[in-house]
Amino acid sequence: MVTSILGLAAVLILSLLRVPIAIAMSLVGVIGYAMETSMSASISMAARLITDASQDYSLTVVPLFVLMGLFVNKGGMADELYEAAYSFLGHLRGGLAMATIVACGGFSAISGSSLATAATMSRVAMPQMRRFGYKDTLSTGSIAAGGTLGILIPPSVILIIYGLLTETSIGKLFLAGIVPGGLGILLYLVAVRYAVWRDPAAGPAGERSTMRQRMQALRGVWAILLLFFVVIGGLYGALDVWPIHITFSPTEAAGVGAMGAFLISLFRGQMKLRDITSALSEAVTTTASLFAVLIGAWIFSNYVNMAGLPTQLQTLVLSWGTSPFLVMALIILIYVLLGCVFESMSMLLLTVPVFFPVIVALGFDPVWFGIVVVVVVEISLITPPVGLNVFVLKRVVNDVSTRTIFQGVTPFWIVDLVRLGILVGIPAVTLFLPNSIH
Repeated sequence: MVTSILGLAAVLILSLLRVPIAIAMSLVGVIGYAMETSMSASISMAARLITDASQDYSLTVVPLFVLMGLFVNKGGMADELYEAAYSFLGHLRGGLAMATIVACGGFSAISGSSLATAATMSRVAMPQMRRFGYKDTLSTGSIAAGGTLGILIPPSVILIIYGLLTETSIGKLFLAGIVPGGLGILLYLVAVRYAVWRDPAAGPAGERSTMRQRMQALRGVWAILLLFFVVIGGLYGALDVWPIHITFSPTEAAGVGAMGAFLISLFRGQMKLRDITSALSEAVTTTASLFAVLIGAWIFSNYVNMAGLPTQLQTLVLSWGTSPFLVMALIILIYVLLGCVFESMSMLLLTVPVFFPVIVALGFDPVWFGIVVVVVVEISLITPPVGLNVFVLKRVVNDVSTRTIFQGVTPFWIVDLVRLGILVGIPAVTLFLPNSIH
């Protein structure tokens, strides 16, 4: 157990020294495995994992969902989402910020990426909020916080990675993310109302749209609604009715989603040849980086399993005889602290192989734990000093200080803590939908 803890510490130190997490986990995993067995066995293990990953059909779900999100982004669908949300909410005090949150939720349901959501919506929403005199704290805070919804609302790349790491049903994880994702949108709207209650000048009311304008705006989002229904509906059997009888596996749903996003973007005339090549190129680089960290996590996981850390940690925790929820609270606290200094994906890949066996031994549901972990990761995306969404937004809106953005996101991560408490205290909020499928 001591050697594996030293290995974990080595990965943390290398990460703090800015060594890429994929390299840090792979290096420590190979060296640690060699210390437990032999160098030839360690190299053979790493080579086998790399080969298996490159030939694993189930992993194709990752590049396909990434490509789907990129086609949606390149197709300019975020603008229509924002206009539709603005037509219904823009006339309220803080309404533009609320519209941004709702649009982020809708865009997240297709893109599956927090960083893409934050970057895209900052381009769409920030000019409008500045035109109506919104303070930068509320404007940037709502965009950065709304972007975090991208890793929870299905299809979510981080839920896919969690499912692959733990061999948990990706379909059930997607279904489990719907209610917590909706709850996140609702609580973010409450945070906006609180911000404008404290400072009415932070979010002046915008122009009221007529019913005709609202209906026109809704017609602009039909494509996203259709795509989401086909992908998620096919995944859960909603399309399994006479006369079509269509159901998808997660990989097939990703393929249909990517092709659907491509065809819709072409039909709308928003995507040019350069956008197609750009989307394909970005999909390749993004998938390559995700596969690198995933393979690194598997190599490191093999090492800690060989060293016996999960088993010994599980035995130690069970010997305490303490409440499982107290152990869960401690794990959540560790995630919150790690989130202050580590990027979300790195944190997930580093800790899940260690904590997951303990969680299962304590009787917690793997699907529930996955959603709780993702919500904690969401919080880490907007909390200092790392707050990855904050720095993505800073690059796009470079005339706003990082301190201002962090001030703006404070009400949002506070309500995220409320949501986390609800999910931990009432697991049925997460589990009642996945329990309906088999």
